[in-house]
Amino acid sequence: MSRQHEAKFRAVTAFQRRIANPLLRRVPFQTLLETTGRTSGLPRRTPIGGRRVGQAFWLVSEYGEKSQYVRNIKANPQVRVRVNGRWHAGTAHLMPADDPRARLRTLPRFNSTAVKAFGTQLLTVRVDLEG
Repeated sequence: MSRQHEAKFRAVTAFQRRIANPLLRRVPFQTLLETTGRTSGLPRRTPIGGRRVGQAFWLVSEYGEKSQYVRNIKANPQVRVRVNGRWHAGTAHLMPADDPRARLRTLPRFNSTAVKAFGTQLLTVRVDLEG
């Protein structure tokens, strides 16, 4: 990763971690991804954007395998997704062969615009929902 991308990554993730995510986690209908911390074993909730399509939930990670929730998924793919205020259990799959820019065109516009603007290593994630 170039120095410019690294600086961008640090600035954006610091803002998200300290300001945006704590606020967004409290919004009742904000979509959340809950992973299990790979070291702590504690639940970790991250505000995300994406869309449910049938029994799958699709999202695009801004920083690919550098994202903490992606690293948690690699350690334990069992996740929960809160969509429209309801929690759904599922299994997450990293989709490196999927075209994340094409995928973003099928997802909600506001979040997709932010992911394209701030992201440097886009990675598609599919969550297969149970029941």
